[in-house]
Amino acid sequence: MCDSGRKAKRTRNKPSQPCSGTHEPIGGGSIQLTLFILMCLLIGSFCFVSRGAFSVVRRCVKVLLGQEFAAKIINTKKLSARDRPKRIARVCWERLAESPVRRIRLHDSISEEAHHYLIFDLVTGGELFEDIVAREYYSEADASHCIQQILEAVLHCHQMGVVHRDLKPENLLLASKSKGAAVKLADFGLAIEVEGDQQAWFGFAGTPGYLSPEVLRKDPYGKAVDLWACGVILYILLVGYPPFWDEDQHRLYQQIKAGAYDFPSPEWDTVTPEAKDLINKMLTINPAKRISATEALKHPWISHRSTVASCMHRQETVECLKKFNARRKLKGAILTTMLATRNFSGKICRLISHFTSSQVPCVDQMESSESTNTTIEDEDTRVRKQDIIKVTEQLIEAISNGDFESYTKMCDPAVTAFEPEALGNLVEGLDFHRFYFENLWSKNSKPVHTTILNPHIHLVGDEAACIAYIRVTQYIDSNGTPRTAQSEETRVWHRRDGKWQIVHFHRSGSPSTLNKNISSQCVIVRADECGFCFRAPLYT
Repeated sequence: MCDSGRKAKRTRNKPSQPCSGTHEPIGGGSIQLTLFILMCLLIGSFCFVSRGAFSVVRRCVKVLLGQEFAAKIINTKKLSARDRPKRIARVCWERLAESPVRRIRLHDSISEEAHHYLIFDLVTGGELFEDIVAREYYSEADASHCIQQILEAVLHCHQMGVVHRDLKPENLLLASKSKGAAVKLADFGLAIEVEGDQQAWFGFAGTPGYLSPEVLRKDPYGKAVDLWACGVILYILLVGYPPFWDEDQHRLYQQIKAGAYDFPSPEWDTVTPEAKDLINKMLTINPAKRISATEALKHPWISHRSTVASCMHRQETVECLKKFNARRKLKGAILTTMLATRNFSGKICRLISHFTSSQVPCVDQMESSESTNTTIEDEDTRVRKQDIIKVTEQLIEAISNGDFESYTKMCDPAVTAFEPEALGNLVEGLDFHRFYFENLWSKNSKPVHTTILNPHIHLVGDEAACIAYIRVTQYIDSNGTPRTAQSEETRVWHRRDGKWQIVHFHRSGSPSTLNKNISSQCVIVRADECGFCFRAPLYT
Protein backbone atom coordinates (compact mmCIF):
# COMPACT_ATOMS: atom_id res chain seq x y z
CA MET A 1 0.00 0.00 0.00
CA CYS A 2 1.46 3.35 -0.99
CA ASP A 3 1.17 6.42 1.19
CA SER A 4 0.11 9.60 -0.54
CA GLY A 5 2.72 12.32 -0.32
CA ARG A 6 2.45 16.04 0.10
CA LYS A 7 3.62 18.92 -1.98
CA ALA A 8 6.65 20.71 -0.61
CA LYS A 9 9.42 23.01 -1.70
CA ARG A 10 12.77 21.26 -1.90
CA THR A 11 16.33 22.39 -2.27
CA ARG A 12 18.91 19.95 -3.51
CA ASN A 13 22.12 19.51 -1.55
CA LYS A 14 25.35 17.91 -2.56
CA PRO A 15 25.91 14.72 -0.58
CA SER A 16 27.90 15.37 2.59
CA GLN A 17 31.40 14.05 3.05
CA PRO A 18 32.51 11.32 2.83
CA CYS A 19 30.10 11.05 -0.08
CA SER A 20 32.17 13.21 -2.37
CA GLY A 21 32.97 11.53 -5.63
CA THR A 22 31.39 10.75 -8.94
CA HIS A 23 27.74 9.86 -8.97
CA GLU A 24 25.00 10.29 -11.53
CA PRO A 25 21.88 12.17 -10.50
CA ILE A 26 18.71 10.36 -11.44
CA GLY A 27 17.58 11.67 -14.79
CA GLY A 28 20.87 13.50 -15.30
CA GLY A 29 20.17 16.76 -13.47
CA SER A 30 18.89 18.41 -10.32
CA ILE A 31 15.75 19.81 -11.93
CA GLN A 32 14.70 16.40 -13.22
CA LEU A 33 15.59 14.77 -9.90
CA THR A 34 13.56 17.26 -7.89
CA LEU A 35 10.69 16.86 -10.35
CA PHE A 36 11.03 13.08 -9.95
CA ILE A 37 10.71 13.34 -6.18
CA LEU A 38 7.78 15.74 -6.41
CA MET A 39 5.96 13.54 -8.90
CA CYS A 40 6.48 10.49 -6.69
CA LEU A 41 5.07 12.34 -3.72
CA LEU A 42 2.12 13.78 -5.61
CA ILE A 43 1.01 10.47 -7.11
CA GLY A 44 1.79 8.47 -3.98
CA SER A 45 4.64 6.41 -5.43
CA PHE A 46 6.61 6.15 -2.19
CA CYS A 47 5.78 2.64 -0.93
CA PHE A 48 6.76 1.58 2.57
CA VAL A 49 9.77 -0.74 2.90
CA SER A 50 11.07 -0.37 6.47
CA ARG A 51 11.17 2.01 9.40
CA GLY A 52 13.86 3.04 11.87
CA ALA A 53 14.05 5.36 14.85
CA PHE A 54 14.75 8.47 12.77
CA SER A 55 13.86 7.51 9.22
CA VAL A 56 11.68 5.47 6.93
CA VAL A 57 12.76 3.67 3.76
CA ARG A 58 10.30 3.68 0.88
CA ARG A 59 10.37 2.13 -2.55
CA CYS A 60 9.98 4.89 -5.14
CA VAL A 61 9.49 4.80 -8.89
CA LYS A 62 10.93 7.07 -11.54
CA VAL A 63 7.67 7.79 -13.31
CA LEU A 64 8.95 8.28 -16.85
CA LEU A 65 11.00 5.08 -17.06
CA GLY A 66 9.40 2.96 -14.35
CA GLN A 67 12.82 2.53 -12.69
CA GLU A 68 12.74 1.72 -8.97
CA PHE A 69 14.95 3.16 -6.24
CA ALA A 70 15.05 3.18 -2.44
CA ALA A 71 14.40 6.54 -0.79
CA LYS A 72 15.64 6.92 2.77
CA ILE A 73 13.62 9.75 4.32
CA ILE A 74 15.22 11.15 7.47
CA ASN A 75 12.97 13.11 9.80
CA THR A 76 15.31 15.95 10.74
CA LYS A 77 12.82 17.27 13.30
CA LYS A 78 13.76 14.32 15.52
CA LEU A 79 17.47 15.20 15.36
CA SER A 80 19.27 17.97 17.16
CA ALA A 81 20.95 20.55 14.94
CA ARG A 82 24.41 19.19 15.75
CA ASP A 83 23.39 15.59 14.97
CA ARG A 84 21.87 16.21 11.53
CA PRO A 85 25.05 16.54 9.44
CA LYS A 86 26.67 13.61 11.29
CA ARG A 87 23.73 11.25 10.78
CA ILE A 88 23.22 12.17 7.14
CA ALA A 89 26.94 11.72 6.46
CA ARG A 90 26.88 8.31 8.13
CA VAL A 91 23.94 7.21 6.03
CA CYS A 92 25.81 8.35 2.94
CA TRP A 93 28.61 5.93 3.88
CA GLU A 94 26.27 3.11 2.93
CA ARG A 95 27.48 3.47 -0.62
CA LEU A 96 30.88 2.21 0.58
CA ALA A 97 29.41 -1.06 1.81
CA GLU A 98 30.54 -3.09 -1.18
CA SER A 99 33.25 -3.15 -3.79
CA PRO A 100 32.92 -0.55 -6.58
CA VAL A 101 31.17 -3.17 -8.72
CA ARG A 102 28.63 -4.33 -6.13
CA ARG A 103 28.13 -1.29 -3.90
CA ILE A 104 24.78 0.18 -2.90
CA ARG A 105 25.00 3.39 -4.90
CA LEU A 106 23.86 6.70 -3.51
CA HIS A 107 22.32 8.53 -6.47
CA ASP A 108 21.47 11.82 -4.83
CA SER A 109 20.64 13.79 -1.71
CA ILE A 110 17.79 16.28 -1.33
CA SER A 111 16.83 18.46 1.64
CA GLU A 112 13.63 20.18 2.65
CA GLU A 113 12.58 21.91 5.83
CA ALA A 114 11.68 18.85 7.90
CA HIS A 115 13.14 15.93 5.94
CA HIS A 116 16.27 14.82 4.13
CA TYR A 117 15.96 12.39 1.20
CA LEU A 118 18.70 9.98 0.12
CA ILE A 119 18.12 8.05 -3.12
CA PHE A 120 19.82 4.63 -3.26
CA ASP A 121 19.81 1.55 -5.42
CA LEU A 122 16.89 -0.64 -4.41
CA VAL A 123 18.02 -3.79 -2.58
CA THR A 124 15.25 -6.40 -2.76
CA GLY A 125 16.79 -9.65 -1.51
CA GLY A 126 15.92 -9.24 2.15
CA GLU A 127 18.08 -10.38 5.06
CA LEU A 128 20.81 -12.97 4.58
CA PHE A 129 19.73 -14.95 7.64
CA GLU A 130 16.13 -15.17 6.41
CA ASP A 131 17.36 -16.47 3.06
CA ILE A 132 19.45 -19.17 4.75
CA VAL A 133 16.52 -20.68 6.66
CA ALA A 134 14.50 -20.81 3.44
CA ARG A 135 17.14 -22.91 1.66
CA GLU A 136 16.72 -26.63 1.12
CA TYR A 137 20.44 -27.16 1.63
CA TYR A 138 22.90 -25.31 3.87
CA SER A 139 26.41 -26.42 4.73
CA GLU A 140 29.61 -25.23 6.35
CA ALA A 141 30.85 -24.36 2.86
CA ASP A 142 27.84 -22.07 2.41
CA ALA A 143 28.68 -20.37 5.71
CA SER A 144 32.23 -19.91 4.44
CA HIS A 145 30.94 -18.21 1.29
CA CYS A 146 28.66 -15.93 3.33
CA ILE A 147 31.40 -14.77 5.68
CA GLN A 148 33.74 -14.28 2.72
CA GLN A 149 31.34 -11.76 1.17
CA ILE A 150 30.90 -10.01 4.51
CA LEU A 151 34.67 -9.81 5.00
CA GLU A 152 35.15 -8.47 1.47
CA ALA A 153 32.66 -5.70 2.20
CA VAL A 154 34.31 -4.96 5.56
CA LEU A 155 37.75 -4.89 3.94
CA HIS A 156 36.54 -2.40 1.34
CA CYS A 157 35.12 -0.16 4.08
CA HIS A 158 38.36 -0.37 6.07
CA GLN A 159 40.40 0.49 2.99
CA MET A 160 38.19 3.57 2.58
CA GLY A 161 38.83 4.51 6.23
CA VAL A 162 35.35 3.60 7.50
CA VAL A 163 34.57 1.36 10.49
CA HIS A 164 30.96 0.12 10.57
CA ARG A 165 30.68 -0.56 14.35
CA ASP A 166 27.29 -2.27 14.09
CA LEU A 167 27.75 -5.47 12.11
CA LYS A 168 24.98 -7.96 12.90
CA PRO A 169 22.45 -10.15 11.04
CA GLU A 170 19.91 -7.33 10.62
CA ASN A 171 22.47 -5.35 8.63
CA LEU A 172 23.38 -8.12 6.18
CA LEU A 173 21.16 -7.82 3.10
CA LEU A 174 21.00 -9.56 -0.27
CA ALA A 175 21.07 -7.53 -3.48
CA SER A 176 18.19 -9.51 -4.98
CA LYS A 177 16.18 -12.69 -4.53
CA SER A 178 18.22 -14.45 -7.19
CA LYS A 179 20.23 -17.50 -6.19
CA GLY A 180 23.77 -16.51 -5.26
CA ALA A 181 22.89 -12.81 -4.85
CA ALA A 182 25.62 -10.64 -3.37
CA VAL A 183 25.64 -9.82 0.35
CA LYS A 184 25.56 -6.10 1.13
CA LEU A 185 26.10 -4.21 4.37
CA ALA A 186 23.40 -1.83 5.56
CA ASP A 187 22.82 0.79 8.27
CA PHE A 188 25.96 2.88 8.61
CA GLY A 189 24.31 5.00 11.30
CA LEU A 190 27.16 4.31 13.74
CA ALA A 191 30.01 4.35 11.23
CA ILE A 192 33.15 6.37 11.96
CA GLU A 193 36.15 7.52 9.96
CA VAL A 194 39.59 6.26 10.98
CA GLU A 195 43.02 6.83 9.52
CA GLY A 196 45.08 3.70 8.93
CA ASP A 197 45.55 1.75 12.15
CA GLN A 198 44.30 4.63 14.30
CA GLN A 199 43.13 3.66 17.80
CA ALA A 200 40.99 6.12 19.74
CA TRP A 201 37.94 6.27 21.96
CA PHE A 202 35.09 7.01 19.53
CA GLY A 203 32.32 6.47 22.08
CA PHE A 204 30.29 3.51 23.26
CA ALA A 205 28.36 2.21 20.25
CA GLY A 206 27.10 -1.06 18.84
CA THR A 207 24.64 -3.82 19.68
CA PRO A 208 25.21 -5.62 23.02
CA GLY A 209 25.83 -9.18 21.81
CA TYR A 210 28.25 -7.99 19.12
CA LEU A 211 30.28 -5.45 21.11
CA SER A 212 34.01 -6.10 21.38
CA PRO A 213 35.90 -6.33 24.70
CA GLU A 214 37.83 -3.12 24.03
CA VAL A 215 34.60 -1.13 23.59
CA LEU A 216 33.18 -2.57 26.82
CA ARG A 217 36.42 -1.69 28.62
CA LYS A 218 36.19 1.81 27.11
CA ASP A 219 39.67 1.39 25.65
CA PRO A 220 40.84 3.05 22.42
CA TYR A 221 39.66 0.99 19.46
CA GLY A 222 39.69 0.84 15.66
CA LYS A 223 38.95 -1.46 12.74
CA ALA A 224 39.34 -4.61 14.83
CA VAL A 225 35.88 -4.10 16.38
CA ASP A 226 34.33 -5.07 13.03
CA LEU A 227 36.33 -8.32 12.98
CA TRP A 228 35.08 -9.24 16.45
CA ALA A 229 31.50 -8.78 15.23
CA CYS A 230 32.32 -10.92 12.18
CA GLY A 231 33.46 -13.66 14.57
CA VAL A 232 30.13 -13.53 16.40
CA ILE A 233 28.27 -13.65 13.07
CA LEU A 234 30.33 -16.61 11.85
CA TYR A 235 29.64 -18.50 15.08
CA ILE A 236 25.90 -17.96 14.53
CA LEU A 237 26.15 -18.96 10.86
CA LEU A 238 27.56 -22.34 11.89
CA VAL A 239 25.24 -23.36 14.75
CA GLY A 240 22.34 -20.90 14.80
CA TYR A 241 22.95 -19.32 18.21
CA PRO A 242 25.42 -16.68 19.49
CA PRO A 243 28.68 -17.35 21.39
CA PHE A 244 27.77 -14.93 24.19
CA TRP A 245 24.34 -15.08 25.80
CA ASP A 246 22.72 -13.89 28.99
CA GLU A 247 19.46 -12.12 29.74
CA ASP A 248 21.33 -9.90 32.18
CA GLN A 249 23.32 -7.33 30.24
CA HIS A 250 26.01 -6.97 32.91
CA ARG A 251 26.71 -10.72 32.90
CA LEU A 252 26.66 -10.69 29.09
CA TYR A 253 29.32 -7.97 29.06
CA GLN A 254 31.41 -9.90 31.58
CA GLN A 255 31.32 -12.93 29.27
CA ILE A 256 32.45 -10.86 26.31
CA LYS A 257 35.28 -9.13 28.19
CA ALA A 258 36.53 -12.52 29.38
CA GLY A 259 36.13 -14.11 25.94
CA ALA A 260 34.08 -16.81 27.67
CA TYR A 261 32.72 -18.90 24.80
CA ASP A 262 33.17 -22.53 23.80
CA PHE A 263 32.22 -25.11 21.15
CA PRO A 264 29.79 -27.44 22.95
CA SER A 265 28.77 -30.91 21.81
CA PRO A 266 27.03 -32.23 19.87
CA GLU A 267 26.43 -29.38 17.41
CA TRP A 268 30.10 -28.37 17.18
CA ASP A 269 31.38 -31.94 16.78
CA THR A 270 30.60 -31.81 13.05
CA VAL A 271 32.29 -28.44 12.47
CA THR A 272 35.79 -28.60 11.02
CA PRO A 273 38.79 -27.50 13.15
CA GLU A 274 39.63 -24.87 10.52
CA ALA A 275 36.28 -23.14 11.02
CA LYS A 276 36.80 -23.08 14.79
CA ASP A 277 40.32 -21.75 14.27
CA LEU A 278 39.02 -18.79 12.25
CA ILE A 279 36.43 -18.02 14.93
CA ASN A 280 39.12 -18.12 17.61
CA LYS A 281 41.25 -15.68 15.64
CA MET A 282 38.32 -13.31 15.18
CA LEU A 283 37.25 -13.56 18.83
CA THR A 284 40.70 -12.82 20.22
CA ILE A 285 40.36 -10.51 23.22
CA ASN A 286 43.47 -8.48 22.41
CA PRO A 287 42.59 -6.37 19.33
CA ALA A 288 46.28 -6.08 18.41
CA LYS A 289 46.42 -9.87 18.00
CA ARG A 290 43.00 -10.20 16.37
CA ILE A 291 42.96 -11.26 12.74
CA SER A 292 42.37 -8.52 10.14
CA ALA A 293 39.91 -8.67 7.23
CA THR A 294 42.78 -9.19 4.78
CA GLU A 295 44.23 -12.04 6.84
CA ALA A 296 40.81 -13.63 7.38
CA LEU A 297 40.17 -13.76 3.64
CA LYS A 298 43.45 -15.68 3.26
CA HIS A 299 42.49 -18.24 5.90
CA PRO A 300 42.33 -21.79 4.45
CA TRP A 301 38.72 -22.24 5.53
CA ILE A 302 37.81 -19.41 3.14
CA SER A 303 40.52 -19.41 0.49
CA HIS A 304 40.46 -23.23 0.09
CA ARG A 305 36.78 -23.73 0.84
CA SER A 306 36.22 -26.56 -1.64
CA THR A 307 38.75 -28.84 0.07
CA VAL A 308 38.63 -27.62 3.69
CA ALA A 309 35.01 -26.73 4.55
CA SER A 310 32.49 -29.51 5.10
CA CYS A 311 29.64 -29.89 2.60
CA MET A 312 27.35 -31.80 4.98
CA HIS A 313 23.84 -30.35 5.26
CA ARG A 314 23.36 -28.68 8.67
CA GLN A 315 19.64 -29.10 9.36
CA GLU A 316 20.02 -28.47 13.09
CA THR A 317 21.71 -25.14 12.34
CA VAL A 318 18.81 -24.14 10.08
CA GLU A 319 16.29 -25.00 12.80
CA CYS A 320 18.23 -23.00 15.40
CA LEU A 321 18.52 -20.07 12.98
CA LYS A 322 14.74 -20.05 12.57
CA LYS A 323 14.34 -19.63 16.33
CA PHE A 324 17.13 -17.06 16.42
CA ASN A 325 15.47 -15.03 13.64
CA ALA A 326 12.06 -15.19 15.31
CA ARG A 327 13.54 -14.04 18.62
CA ARG A 328 15.29 -10.97 17.21
CA LYS A 329 12.32 -10.05 14.99
CA LEU A 330 10.02 -10.04 18.00
CA LYS A 331 12.47 -7.95 19.95
CA GLY A 332 12.79 -5.50 17.06
CA ALA A 333 9.01 -5.19 16.79
CA ILE A 334 8.69 -4.47 20.52
CA LEU A 335 11.43 -1.85 20.44
CA THR A 336 10.05 -0.19 17.31
CA THR A 337 6.66 0.08 19.01
CA MET A 338 8.32 1.48 22.11
CA LEU A 339 10.13 4.11 20.05
CA ALA A 340 6.97 5.05 18.21
CA THR A 341 4.97 5.49 21.42
CA ARG A 342 7.88 6.76 23.55
CA ASN A 343 6.71 4.33 26.24
CA PHE A 344 9.75 3.56 28.35
CA SER A 345 8.04 1.70 31.16
CA GLY A 346 9.74 -1.00 33.15
CA LYS A 347 7.20 -3.56 31.95
CA ILE A 348 8.27 -3.12 28.34
CA CYS A 349 11.93 -3.30 29.31
CA ARG A 350 11.30 -6.57 31.14
CA LEU A 351 9.32 -7.89 28.19
CA ILE A 352 12.23 -7.13 25.88
CA SER A 353 14.72 -8.80 28.19
CA HIS A 354 12.56 -11.93 28.25
CA PHE A 355 12.84 -12.36 24.50
CA THR A 356 16.47 -11.42 23.94
CA SER A 357 19.84 -12.72 25.04
CA SER A 358 21.26 -9.21 25.06
CA GLN A 359 18.99 -7.02 27.18
CA VAL A 360 19.02 -3.40 26.06
CA PRO A 361 18.40 -0.59 28.56
CA CYS A 362 15.50 1.56 27.43
CA VAL A 363 17.65 4.69 27.58
CA ASP A 364 19.84 3.39 24.80
CA GLN A 365 16.95 3.38 22.40
CA MET A 366 16.72 7.12 22.50
CA GLU A 367 20.28 7.25 21.24
CA SER A 368 19.93 4.42 18.77
CA SER A 369 20.73 4.31 15.10
CA GLU A 370 18.22 3.15 12.53
CA SER A 371 18.45 -0.34 14.03
CA THR A 372 16.17 -0.23 17.05
CA ASN A 373 18.26 -2.45 19.32
CA THR A 374 21.53 -0.64 18.83
CA THR A 375 23.38 1.05 21.66
CA ILE A 376 25.09 4.33 20.88
CA GLU A 377 26.51 7.01 23.09
CA ASP A 378 28.85 9.59 21.67
CA GLU A 379 31.32 11.12 24.09
CA ASP A 380 29.24 14.21 24.77
CA THR A 381 26.08 12.22 25.47
CA ARG A 382 27.95 9.81 27.73
CA VAL A 383 29.45 12.65 29.78
CA ARG A 384 26.08 14.40 30.16
CA LYS A 385 24.42 11.21 31.36
CA GLN A 386 27.20 10.61 33.87
CA ASP A 387 26.65 14.16 35.16
CA ILE A 388 23.00 13.36 35.82
CA ILE A 389 23.90 10.18 37.71
CA LYS A 390 26.51 12.10 39.72
CA VAL A 391 24.17 14.92 40.82
CA THR A 392 21.48 12.35 41.67
CA GLU A 393 23.95 10.52 43.91
CA GLN A 394 24.92 13.83 45.55
CA LEU A 395 21.26 14.60 46.22
CA ILE A 396 20.70 11.20 47.84
CA GLU A 397 23.86 11.66 49.92
CA ALA A 398 22.49 14.97 51.21
CA ILE A 399 19.26 13.18 52.15
CA SER A 400 21.13 10.37 53.90
CA ASN A 401 23.21 12.89 55.88
CA GLY A 402 20.17 14.98 56.83
CA ASP A 403 21.82 17.96 55.14
CA PHE A 404 18.82 20.14 54.31
CA GLU A 405 21.01 23.08 53.26
CA SER A 406 22.74 21.05 50.53
CA TYR A 407 19.43 19.45 49.59
CA THR A 408 17.83 22.88 49.16
CA LYS A 409 20.59 24.06 46.85
CA MET A 410 19.91 21.11 44.56
CA CYS A 411 16.14 21.67 44.39
CA ASP A 412 14.13 24.31 42.60
CA PRO A 413 12.24 26.38 45.23
CA ALA A 414 8.98 25.39 43.52
CA VAL A 415 9.89 21.71 43.15
CA THR A 416 6.88 19.44 42.74
CA ALA A 417 6.56 15.84 43.87
CA PHE A 418 4.31 12.82 44.00
CA GLU A 419 5.15 10.49 46.88
CA PRO A 420 3.20 8.05 49.04
CA GLU A 421 3.16 10.25 52.15
CA ALA A 422 1.33 12.99 50.22
CA LEU A 423 -1.61 10.58 49.77
CA GLY A 424 -1.92 11.19 46.04
CA ASN A 425 -1.58 14.97 46.22
CA LEU A 426 0.96 16.96 44.26
CA VAL A 427 3.33 18.57 46.74
CA GLU A 428 4.88 21.91 45.77
CA GLY A 429 7.80 23.64 47.44
CA LEU A 430 10.23 22.55 50.15
CA ASP A 431 8.16 22.90 53.33
CA PHE A 432 6.88 19.33 53.10
CA HIS A 433 10.46 18.06 52.90
CA ARG A 434 11.76 20.41 55.61
CA PHE A 435 9.47 18.77 58.17
CA TYR A 436 11.15 15.39 57.78
CA PHE A 437 14.65 16.81 57.83
CA GLU A 438 13.96 18.74 61.06
CA ASN A 439 11.85 16.16 62.90
CA LEU A 440 12.73 12.69 61.74
CA TRP A 441 16.37 12.60 60.73
CA SER A 442 17.63 13.30 64.25
CA LYS A 443 15.57 10.41 65.65
CA ASN A 444 17.88 7.80 64.15
CA SER A 445 21.63 7.74 63.76
CA LYS A 446 22.12 4.26 62.34
CA PRO A 447 24.44 3.99 59.33
CA VAL A 448 22.79 3.90 55.91
CA HIS A 449 24.07 2.65 52.56
CA THR A 450 22.16 3.62 49.42
CA THR A 451 22.63 2.19 45.92
CA ILE A 452 21.16 3.32 42.60
CA LEU A 453 20.32 0.41 40.30
CA ASN A 454 19.58 0.41 36.55
CA PRO A 455 19.59 4.18 35.98
CA HIS A 456 17.86 5.19 32.74
CA ILE A 457 18.55 8.73 31.56
CA HIS A 458 16.60 10.59 28.89
CA LEU A 459 18.24 13.85 27.82
CA VAL A 460 15.76 16.57 26.88
CA GLY A 461 17.75 19.09 24.92
CA ASP A 462 20.85 20.58 26.52
CA GLU A 463 19.29 21.95 29.71
CA ALA A 464 17.00 19.19 30.99
CA ALA A 465 17.11 15.48 31.77
CA CYS A 466 15.00 12.76 33.31
CA ILE A 467 16.45 9.88 35.32
CA ALA A 468 14.55 6.78 36.45
CA TYR A 469 16.12 4.18 38.72
CA ILE A 470 15.62 1.68 41.51
CA ARG A 471 16.91 2.91 44.86
CA VAL A 472 18.03 0.28 47.36
CA THR A 473 18.90 1.29 50.92
CA GLN A 474 20.53 -0.93 53.53
CA TYR A 475 20.38 -0.02 57.21
CA ILE A 476 20.32 -1.43 60.76
CA ASP A 477 17.05 -1.18 62.66
CA SER A 478 16.71 -0.37 66.38
CA ASN A 479 17.08 -4.06 67.25
CA GLY A 480 20.36 -4.33 65.36
CA THR A 481 18.78 -6.30 62.52
CA PRO A 482 19.98 -5.56 58.95
CA ARG A 483 17.17 -4.24 56.76
CA THR A 484 16.77 -3.35 53.10
CA ALA A 485 14.25 -0.96 51.55
CA GLN A 486 13.56 -0.35 47.88
CA SER A 487 11.67 2.22 45.83
CA GLU A 488 11.33 3.19 42.19
CA GLU A 489 12.10 6.84 41.57
CA THR A 490 11.98 9.30 38.70
CA ARG A 491 13.60 12.72 38.89
CA VAL A 492 13.47 15.60 36.41
CA TRP A 493 16.52 17.85 36.39
CA HIS A 494 16.83 21.33 34.88
CA ARG A 495 20.07 23.25 34.51
CA ARG A 496 20.04 26.92 35.51
CA ASP A 497 23.15 29.07 35.44
CA GLY A 498 25.25 25.97 34.92
CA LYS A 499 23.84 24.14 37.98
CA TRP A 500 21.47 21.18 37.93
CA GLN A 501 18.33 21.43 40.09
CA ILE A 502 15.43 19.04 40.69
CA VAL A 503 12.14 20.45 39.38
CA HIS A 504 10.00 17.33 39.87
CA PHE A 505 10.24 13.82 41.26
CA HIS A 506 8.02 10.80 41.68
CA ARG A 507 8.58 7.99 44.17
CA SER A 508 6.69 4.70 44.33
CA GLY A 509 5.53 2.97 47.49
CA SER A 510 2.66 2.82 49.97
CA PRO A 511 2.25 5.24 52.87
CA SER A 512 2.29 3.78 56.35
CA THR A 513 0.57 4.84 59.54
CA LEU A 514 2.75 6.48 62.20
CA ASN A 515 3.03 4.80 65.56
CA LYS A 516 1.41 6.88 68.28
CA ASN A 517 4.70 6.93 70.17
CA ILE A 518 6.93 9.27 68.20
CA SER A 519 10.23 7.51 68.68
CA SER A 520 13.28 6.33 66.81
CA GLN A 521 11.57 2.98 66.34
CA CYS A 522 8.62 4.77 64.74
CA VAL A 523 11.00 6.39 62.27
CA ILE A 524 12.53 3.05 61.40
CA VAL A 525 9.09 1.53 60.82
CA ARG A 526 8.28 4.33 58.42
CA ALA A 527 11.66 3.92 56.77
CA ASP A 528 11.18 0.20 56.35
CA GLU A 529 7.64 0.42 55.05
CA CYS A 530 7.56 3.55 52.96
CA GLY A 531 11.17 4.45 52.34
CA PHE A 532 12.44 7.50 54.21
CA CYS A 533 16.15 8.04 54.17
CA PHE A 534 17.25 10.15 57.15
CA ARG A 535 19.82 7.83 58.60
CA ALA A 536 17.14 5.33 57.58
CA PRO A 537 16.08 4.36 54.06
CA LEU A 538 14.48 6.11 51.20
CA TYR A 539 12.98 9.53 51.36
CA THR A 540 12.24 12.22 48.78
